Amino acid sequence: MDAQGRGRADNIDPADQWVLNPNTGEYELRLTPSAPQSSVPGPRRSDSQRSGRTPRDRTAKSERQQGRTPGRETDRETARTPGREVPPQRRRRAEPEPPAGRRSRRPAKKKPKAKKALMWTGGTMAFILVATGAAAYFYLKHLEGNVTTTDVGSAGKQGFSKNEAFNILIIGTDKRTGAGNEGYGDNGSVGHADTNVLLHVSKDRTNATALSIPRDLVVDVPDCPTKQEDGSEKVVPGTTNQRFNTSLGQDGRDPGCTMRTVETVTGIPVDHFMMADFNAVKTLTSAVGGVDVCVEQAVDDPKSHLKLPAGESTVEGEQALAFVRTRHAWGNQGDLDRIKVQQQFLGSLMRKMASSDTLTSPTKLVSLAEAATKALTVDTGIGKVSTLKDVALELKKVPPKNISFMTVPVRDNPADGVVRKTVIVDENAGPAVFDAIKNDVSFTEVKKKQKAQKDAQAARLKGTKSEASEVRVRILNGGAPAGSAQETLQWLQNDEGVLKSENAGNAPAELSKTTLEYAPDQAAQARRLAAIMGLSGSAMKPGESVTNSQGLPAMTLTLGKDFKGAGVSLTAPTKAPEVDKSTADKVKCAS
Repeated sequence: MDAQGRGRADNIDPADQWVLNPNTGEYELRLTPSAPQSSVPGPRRSDSQRSGRTPRDRTAKSERQQGRTPGRETDRETARTPGREVPPQRRRRAEPEPPAGRRSRRPAKKKPKAKKALMWTGGTMAFILVATGAAAYFYLKHLEGNVTTTDVGSAGKQGFSKNEAFNILIIGTDKRTGAGNEGYGDNGSVGHADTNVLLHVSKDRTNATALSIPRDLVVDVPDCPTKQEDGSEKVVPGTTNQRFNTSLGQDGRDPGCTMRTVETVTGIPVDHFMMADFNAVKTLTSAVGGVDVCVEQAVDDPKSHLKLPAGESTVEGEQALAFVRTRHAWGNQGDLDRIKVQQQFLGSLMRKMASSDTLTSPTKLVSLAEAATKALTVDTGIGKVSTLKDVALELKKVPPKNISFMTVPVRDNPADGVVRKTVIVDENAGPAVFDAIKNDVSFTEVKKKQKAQKDAQAARLKGTKSEASEVRVRILNGGAPAGSAQETLQWLQNDEGVLKSENAGNAPAELSKTTLEYAPDQAAQARRLAAIMGLSGSAMKPGESVTNSQGLPAMTLTLGKDFKGAGVSLTAPTKAPEVDKSTADKVKCAS
């Protein structure tokens, strides 16, 4: 079409291009006088009537705008469409009679019903998506209102990273207050740390370790800064030789105190906590439709009111709570045997929550979301529901067969005398377990190994080594005990001959692991220092050199939280020790 033609078309009101075809009784769109006509739905008629103009009026107006006599075609149009006649326009009748003469060459097509349906469906779907998105947002805010948070300050991390290993302390309190908790033992309990599980999830999400900490473990509870309701901070003094469960509730201690106690005992930094009371077991098990358990012999415990036949059963609500609370039905009727039963219960709960029965049931998922958020108290670092969802999704990546349950290695406390009431960490077996968790070592055989990365790290230790006298290094304290940088400096200079070393003070940020950063031309120096200090390949960080106090290039040694003292090797374990454990994929019968 030329410019003139385009100009005329641009001046046409689109509403004026709909005309009535008396052959079909339908209004049709005429884009140009020579274009084929197509029918449109009847509602267009009501539009024309509302405009106050009839189709005949609009057609006449359109033809006048194009310089034509209303009701007549131009010679050019007639030549272009021989034999075509445009029937006179008239109002649509209920049952129009076709006029005499030839019909149009091409019968008018009605809009397919499927296309109409698609138009309606598309519009409806768009509305549903918008409505659902808004509903999901408000529901998320509703769930967020269910969660209780506690600010534990520097005891934990301020955020959650999907790309790092993480440690979450799960605390079950014996607090009896609150609806549904009446009648359980000591109603005056302030809420001690009755059940404690340190959950470590590996960086590559191939494995996880759930380490149970006995409530009767004798520990030293450190000083604990706690946030008060008025925003101030109060330091609760630490105590020595106390049961672990007193790290919470006693003297106003908050979950941050329990987190600090775990790190004091194990050396494992705790990133976050999740705490629940008795109601959590009842509501969570009911939300998923019950948890499958197994007992070797029939149980009838009058103290916990647990009654179960031998073999497999499904428990929920009050019965599930009785199952995890009872200890007189298992083994030597002590807390250690109850811990094993609780581990089996948690494994079964994990399997049920990840089952298709739960994940494909909207009712169960909503009930589970409501129950979980109402039951939990968490630190502010993971206080948002979206963050809790991220934590759950990261944990879901771990295969159940690689989730190991175990207990802190302990032995009877000799200070108890004849009556054994408490336990202490087994100094022979405990440190190896703690080191494995700290260094992200799996307690199960993991097929998915990042072999290339491990080989590259190991290769950093291979090659020539400089003389100790040629090693130039700055030492920073990045989380080690106070004075560690100076202690290491003196040891390197006096005992190892690393004379070109200096104390550079504290690092800008704390590190969980000691690192040695060096430039490519300092690799030989780095290998010598690694050999002296017992650094692993993972501690070696190829990077850049820095300038020391004499203006010369030097490496940077940052002592992390894993630093054990000058002269103590920092080589991380590559294999976890053999321990008594169970995994989340196995069904075991309690006994």
